[in-house]
Amino acid sequence: MTVMDQIINISYIVASILFIYGLKMLGRQDTARRANVISSVGMLIAIVATLLLKGLSYQWIIIGMIVGSAIGAYAARAVKMTAMPEMVGLFNGFGGLASLLVGMAEYHLHQHRPAETLVSIYLTVLIGAVTFSGSLIAWGKLSEKLSGKPVLFRGQKLINGILLGGILTMGVWFTIYPVESYPLFITAAALSLVLGVLLVIPIGGADMPVVISLLNSYSGLAAAMAGFIIQNNVLIVAGCLVGTSGLILTQIMCKAMNRSLANVLFGGMGATAGVASAQVKGDVKALGSNDAYYILEAARSVMFVPGYGMAVAQAQHVVRELGKILEENGVEVTYAVHPVAGRMPGHMNVLLAEADVPYEQLIEMETANSMMPSVDVAIVIGANDVVNPAAREDKGSPIYGMPIINVDQAKTCFVLKRSMASGFAGIENPLFFCDNTRMLFGDAKTMVQSLVGEFKGS
Repeated sequence: MTVMDQIINISYIVASILFIYGLKMLGRQDTARRANVISSVGMLIAIVATLLLKGLSYQWIIIGMIVGSAIGAYAARAVKMTAMPEMVGLFNGFGGLASLLVGMAEYHLHQHRPAETLVSIYLTVLIGAVTFSGSLIAWGKLSEKLSGKPVLFRGQKLINGILLGGILTMGVWFTIYPVESYPLFITAAALSLVLGVLLVIPIGGADMPVVISLLNSYSGLAAAMAGFIIQNNVLIVAGCLVGTSGLILTQIMCKAMNRSLANVLFGGMGATAGVASAQVKGDVKALGSNDAYYILEAARSVMFVPGYGMAVAQAQHVVRELGKILEENGVEVTYAVHPVAGRMPGHMNVLLAEADVPYEQLIEMETANSMMPSVDVAIVIGANDVVNPAAREDKGSPIYGMPIINVDQAKTCFVLKRSMASGFAGIENPLFFCDNTRMLFGDAKTMVQSLVGEFKGS
């Protein structure tokens, strides 16, 4: 081993340590920004070390770095926070596509490989293709370019099973006869793209955060497979970290929804969208900002419960401003975050961190529910499905059994919404008709600004 090889290997070890350390720090909001910097430094070290390898075409590498950096910089600056879920979904897809292309390229360069390498090539193409096409569908649903409702048809699961079985069978033949079975290899790649579409279209809107984390895991596994092909240790480590952390996050989110992963993938949540089994009865009680002010002014504890509507309205900063005013008035202020609030894992946490909400004021669902009976005012901002009592009470509801934040148990509940429209899952919400619920209709940012104005003008 040459001195240069030793330097490269040491650099890969350092990069891997930084990846692991950064990933651990991402678990806390107050350290997440530093975690991104540390992980980015690790990736920079890995890239520089890889560029030291012999036999690389630097001309194409430089072109790729310029184009990729330009796209990344534009996306980071131009994409709104409301569009972050679909951007993450799209980037997951590109990660899968990159792995697919690596597998294809390595096969064309060296067809006579050991069986274990051929298996890695085939799995890279398979997982990469499923990730790419599935992520495109997820992006379409999240951006509402495609309907968020599940697409279900007779024999869907059977077709998916036959398709997967056929792809795996082709893989066995490919491993034995890699040169002669090239047409099968291309066919398997095409069928994998179809499989990715079929796996995501039956998944409804309420399950999209789970889908995003699962596709992220797929992209990591594809990258790890690509690392085995090109014998790059840091790519193997990084891919495994992404793959395993994505699977762990997926499992956590499934637990938060009281659903199994198989139920998410094959249950078709939201198939009965817009129809609740129990008839919702009662009168909606609307409230203006002036009346809401008097209730808040007398409150001793206030709990904000954010949802995707807060992201749409870009209301996180003015929500934080209202929280500060309430704190100055001696009110205990907390922010309850449901694990699947928003349209991607950690969506609300990112928004609240952007608004400099103190980490200690963020509370998890279990803690929020234990506090809720003593909370004077719970303020729901653009959330729907994660506060829907039907998940507790209506056995016929598509979300029955999903743990929710029990805002209906607060002394008073404010719900900020543009209208009475159902949420992303398309399910009617009995919360709006509860005796202790007051609806504040309008844009969330405008309404909270009105409340801030009431306090400042008093």
